[in-house]
Amino acid sequence: MGEVRTERLGRLSPDQVRDVMSLVEAATDVDGVNPLSEHVLLHLKHGGDAPAANLLALDGDRAVGYAHLDSTDVVEGASAEVVVHPDERGRGVGTALVKALPSGRLRLWAHGRHPAAAALAKGLGFEQSRVLWQMRRSLYAPLPAPQWPDGVTVRTFVVGQDEDDWVRVNARAFEKLPDQGSWTCDDLIAREKEPWFDPAGFFIAERDGAMIGFHWTKVHGADNDPSAHGHQPVGEVYVVGVDPDAQGIGLGPALTLTGLRHLRARGLPSVMLYVDEANTNAIGVYERLGFSRWDTDVSYRRADTSRS
Repeated sequence: MGEVRTERLGRLSPDQVRDVMSLVEAATDVDGVNPLSEHVLLHLKHGGDAPAANLLALDGDRAVGYAHLDSTDVVEGASAEVVVHPDERGRGVGTALVKALPSGRLRLWAHGRHPAAAALAKGLGFEQSRVLWQMRRSLYAPLPAPQWPDGVTVRTFVVGQDEDDWVRVNARAFEKLPDQGSWTCDDLIAREKEPWFDPAGFFIAERDGAMIGFHWTKVHGADNDPSAHGHQPVGEVYVVGVDPDAQGIGLGPALTLTGLRHLRARGLPSVMLYVDEANTNAIGVYERLGFSRWDTDVSYRRADTSRS
């Protein structure tokens, strides 16, 4: 057993992909949950996303750990996912991989609430910032028509017109969830420039001419996604928000159903969403609409930006 070294790579070779997939399979067998997100796994099979970085921990020529670094989110900052072969845990492999990631602001995502991930994050100065449920439902299952409250109309988002109102409603809707509620116009505009952005799937609810809610949908693996690699598209309930003054009238379910029916009309077979574990009201709405918990993700954040 030699000294472990780390290498930062771009796209992986077929042999390297096989080594990493072997690591992932071994960790999944032991832990009972996949250590990497579905998005990372889908693209890893093709060598990885071009904008992302792949880090290998090597003992000689043998891969004993892997980290995926995604630095494309200009709003939330870089994020990483790490996996260590079960037989190599306790040697500092995970620590070496995290230390090889960029300094400064960084998020570590762990899947399944593994205690070793929590210990690693805490030991390196990260704090738990979010616990997310991933929920899913089939779009082949029945989708009732939305029932709109009296006086409410729905339309799609207009770029260049709706940004300020959307930021205001989003801040009010997510006042207790600052990761979402603190978005600015610049944050929104940054996403408008992404290839997946489609205002036709961004629904706005109004009453008396004022925005009171929204449902922003997204499609992973669509034709306009340059990193899709041909995998089957899946819809996402990206963000649903309702102004507090308009809550309790059934607006959230109506907006959600409108987006789901839009995604189904695009021919998508299934839809996913992420919801904060603390948002029990939203979880209840989604469960009544046929969603069930698929997985649990935990985010650990290193907020110190003094290092660059």
